[in-house]
Amino acid sequence: MEKGLIIETQPLDVYEQMACDEALCEALPAPYVLRFYNWKEPGVTFGYSQRRKSVGEAVAAAGSPLTAIVRRPTGGGIVFHETDLTFSFIFRSPGVYFEPGKVYERLHSAINAEYARQGMSFDLLSEKTRDYAVNDPVMSCFSKPVDKDILYNGKKVLGGALRKLGDYMLYQASFQAPDARPNAATHRNAMIKALGGEFGLTWESAALAPGLAEKAAEIAAGKYRTAAWNERI
Repeated sequence: MEKGLIIETQPLDVYEQMACDEALCEALPAPYVLRFYNWKEPGVTFGYSQRRKSVGEAVAAAGSPLTAIVRRPTGGGIVFHETDLTFSFIFRSPGVYFEPGKVYERLHSAINAEYARQGMSFDLLSEKTRDYAVNDPVMSCFSKPVDKDILYNGKKVLGGALRKLGDYMLYQASFQAPDARPNAATHRNAMIKALGGEFGLTWESAALAPGLAEKAAEIAAGKYRTAAWNERI
């Protein structure tokens, strides 16, 4: 069994959440790091390859008053973080090849199987779907499921996005079942058991290491809060 860390962080805004994941990817306090976001306020994230102007128009067209909108380091579509359980998982993925479909299937199959063991009826979508891309820039992640997303009663409830960083992978996920936050303890436990079982991990809980909070704040100010990052395309 390998060690995995479950990191607890203070309430953060949407820019700080992205920066915290980046700081953890740089520091790698363990080969496997799971972090559940603690939200200071609602926000919106969008995929690395989406166009900022089109995303802003789509958010406004949805009738959302949210103005805290940030580009993720991972792919995917628009995600509204208002009532979701949000988490990230950093894990070893050695080799030069990035096969997101296979990785996505592995993670979501493990999570879906854990829910099944707990007697909860979720479904793994298995059909060919379009990818998120620059030429389809305003796709809303939860209105248009993609292959291997997790569904409940036909509606997408778990989606995630990936970024390969050398021999490691960053997975950022949003769980949007109706009871995602009211029943957060149950859903957190399912994610912990699923990922721990899939990767053979013994989990330990830990606070953010000294200096990492400050590093994340620097990354947020110098990158995720800037027009240079958010309006790069």
